[in-house]
Amino acid sequence: MALVPRKLRDRLGSLNLFSRFLSIIEKGGNALPHPAALFGIMALLAIVVSGITSLFDLSVIHPGTGDTIRPNNLFSIAGLHYILTSLVTNFTGFAPLGTVLVAMLGIGIAEGSGLIGAALRVLVLSAPPRLLTFVIILAGVLSNLASEIGYVLLVPLAGIIFLAAGRHPIAGLAAAFAGVSGGYSANLLLGTIDPLLAGLSQEAAQIIDPEYLVNPACNYYFMVVSTFLIAAAGTFVTERIIIPRLVKYDGEEKADKIKQLTREEKRGMRAAGITMAVIAVILLLGTVPANGFLRDPVTGDLLHSPFLSGIVALVFFVFGGCGIAYGIAAKTYKSESDVVDGMAGSMKSLSLYLVLIFFASQFVAYFNETNLGLILAVKGAELLNSSGLTSIPLVIAFIFVAGLFNLFVGSASAKWALMAPIFIPMFMLLEHPFTPEFTQVVYRIGDSTTNIISPMMAYFALIVAFVARYDEKAGIGTVVATMLPYTV
Repeated sequence: MALVPRKLRDRLGSLNLFSRFLSIIEKGGNALPHPAALFGIMALLAIVVSGITSLFDLSVIHPGTGDTIRPNNLFSIAGLHYILTSLVTNFTGFAPLGTVLVAMLGIGIAEGSGLIGAALRVLVLSAPPRLLTFVIILAGVLSNLASEIGYVLLVPLAGIIFLAAGRHPIAGLAAAFAGVSGGYSANLLLGTIDPLLAGLSQEAAQIIDPEYLVNPACNYYFMVVSTFLIAAAGTFVTERIIIPRLVKYDGEEKADKIKQLTREEKRGMRAAGITMAVIAVILLLGTVPANGFLRDPVTGDLLHSPFLSGIVALVFFVFGGCGIAYGIAAKTYKSESDVVDGMAGSMKSLSLYLVLIFFASQFVAYFNETNLGLILAVKGAELLNSSGLTSIPLVIAFIFVAGLFNLFVGSASAKWALMAPIFIPMFMLLEHPFTPEFTQVVYRIGDSTTNIISPMMAYFALIVAFVARYDEKAGIGTVVATMLPYTV
């Protein structure tokens, strides 16, 4: 070892330290129970803690009403009655449930018809060679509209595209994965994650203000700007850092030609485009004029209007209408049964989500009923106010907390269901408060940045399998090492 230059020894030492760090994260993540079980445990913990805290003289003054708030004991006969009578309504009344189901029904129509897959191929095939990386990352960001389609379709397709262009296929996989997963909170349109997170934020905000409403479109401007920022930053990292690290590909995989759209698919795309144009004209007529029929009928306001309040319904009609138009023109939909099958297919992919939401809804309801969230928020706000931290350090600290938590719990909704009831009320009670919408957007930054290096992310194992297709020695460490520059 003494013959090895000092700089190289230091570098090897750093690599070994980093490798041990990744091992700790992997073991810690694997040791956690299933997210559904985790919420069940948290719900039971909320009940037990409410019983313990009720034995002490613990109270806070509600900053809005001036009322004295004490823990509500659920570890009691009255608490048992509440648990028994609220179990069903906690689930059916959970804010994100209906919005996600409705949005996914519309997206299921578009996905089942083949519209989304065809649109992704058009986007990638029409890209000039110099813009290939940018377009793949941009397509990855936009694919989030259709939930998991980017992982299962675009990521492997990007490897094939790069190989066909004479470039290293793993660089293509990395670029697409960075767009799909690292750009999870960016888009030009609203996706299923927006109403889901907004519902959780609203539930948390109502701990402080029972009348507070969080619109699913509340982060829209942030999403639009982030779409191009992430695509540009991802392109820079891919071209300047990832590709130079990869030696020339000499594996056994041969380049496959990506098929152009068939005549039927082109006809379907034209029909979907016409349908989208008609819907866009209707929406413009309803929102642009001061007396538009989609504005608030009393004030003419757009921010608090049927247009924004009904954004989930619009997602359903846009995707459903374009999907049906494509399916009829491309002959992938031959009857109404095919449309229903497409909707049913999207519901099948939500089976695990429904189980997760059942337990998450119980935890959120119990946590609110015990008043523990409100007490923690008031105490936490007092601590933060006395700490002297200004807004920027608080934002940065919260990004790191969300990103670190993401390494152990893969589901964005699962993490936010745990964090929102604590952080949203806490930040609402600061001397210079953060709105729930702003707190949500800061969470989304932290969550997305570590998605691509988290072994707990649901599709991480699939990405490892895609990479192993081109490098049979590749494993989790290979993927993490490749994706880490995007996280930074």
